[in-house]
Amino acid sequence: MLKLLGRIRSPTANSLATEDLVARFVARCAMRWSDMDAYGHINNTAYLSYMEQARVSMFIDRYDSTFAKGTVVSHHEISYLKPVVYHPEPLRLELWVDQLRGASFRVNYAVFDGDVLAARAATNLVTFDFAASRPRRLTAEERLVLADYADDPVVPA
Repeated sequence: MLKLLGRIRSPTANSLATEDLVARFVARCAMRWSDMDAYGHINNTAYLSYMEQARVSMFIDRYDSTFAKGTVVSHHEISYLKPVVYHPEPLRLELWVDQLRGASFRVNYAVFDGDVLAARAATNLVTFDFAASRPRRLTAEERLVLADYADDPVVPA
């Protein structure tokens, strides 16, 4: 179960200084009992599912068919900072966008267990033309949607 909280102003993952505030989308994601592994903590593979749920929710927050032409994941990376043990309170995921390029962008994640940063992650996404089976350029409309989640001003291509 995912609870949407919408956008907030939040300190960057590396700083609590108020001058380092960035716009972030926040989602709460419930852990499943089955997400635990033999060591009693949430298995590393479950994080990909949490990230996907939060990322899809971020785009649904502004969904207007802008990305209906398609996107694909080209790369994931996760740094696990603290093991998370199952409990009924949901994890908090903060998301923001950077590295806007001609046909790709990156979604960044800060995963919190309560007030503790448990993981940092990023997903590179490529806008894709499924009919032609190749990457396509980001449209002006897509850049505007992504600008709402960027941690710095987006320069039009």
